[in-house]
Amino acid sequence: MLAVDGEKIACTLLEPAGAATGRSAVVLHGAGTADRTVHQQTARLLAEHGRRTVSLDFSGHGASSGRLPELSLRRRFEQARQVIEELVPGGDELLLVGASMSGQTVADLVHHYGTRVTAIGLLAPAVYSRRAWDLRFDAGFTEAIRTPQAWRDSAALAAYARFTGRAVLAVPAADHVIPQAVTEALAQALTTQADLTHLVLPEATHHLGQYFRAHPGACARFVDALT
Repeated sequence: MLAVDGEKIACTLLEPAGAATGRSAVVLHGAGTADRTVHQQTARLLAEHGRRTVSLDFSGHGASSGRLPELSLRRRFEQARQVIEELVPGGDELLLVGASMSGQTVADLVHHYGTRVTAIGLLAPAVYSRRAWDLRFDAGFTEAIRTPQAWRDSAALAAYARFTGRAVLAVPAADHVIPQAVTEALAQALTTQADLTHLVLPEATHHLGQYFRAHPGACARFVDALT
C-alpha cells in the first residue's frame, strides 16, 4: 500500500527478469467494479518483455481505501502520477496502458510527462470533457458527460495529437459503452504524429481485460504491438 492523495493505494510491482533496462510500464484499469487484477495478464507479459511493471487500484476500487463516488478524473491522474513518482525510477522511459476511463488518465499523464512516455496502449478508451475533469463522480460528473458531444473538447484529444511515440488502440468491433465517434476521434488524433497500430477484436466486448484473460493470444498480440 502507498499513501497517496489522502488514501491507501494498493499496487503491484512486477520486476523483469534479468538486469534493469531503464524501461517501465504502468497499467491503469477502468471504472465501475474494475481493479488492477483485471489486467494482470497484460502486466505479466509486459514484465516478461523486460519492463518494470506497475499496476494500481484507484481509490474506491479493489483493495484501495476511499469511496468511488468521491473519485474524479483529476484524482485518478494525481493518484497515478504519485504512484509513478514512488515506484518508477526517475530516468525510466514510460509505457502506459489504460482501459476505458483510463484512456483519459493516460492522456493526462502523456501531457504531464511529455517525451518520457514512449509508448501507449489504449483498451476501448474513453475521453471526457474539460468540464468533467474536476467533478467528483457524485457531484455533477454524470450530468456533465451525458451532455451530447461534450467529449469533443476533451484535452485528451489534443494530448494524443501531440504524442510522437508508439500507440496501440485496441477496441471491440462493437462497443456497447464507447460511442464509435469517440473511437474515430481518438484514432484520428493518434495518426497525427504517433506510430499507430489499430487492433479491432471482432469477438470482444468493451471489457478487454476479461477478454484477454480468456484469449491469451489476443493479449500477447496487443503487448507485442506495444513493445
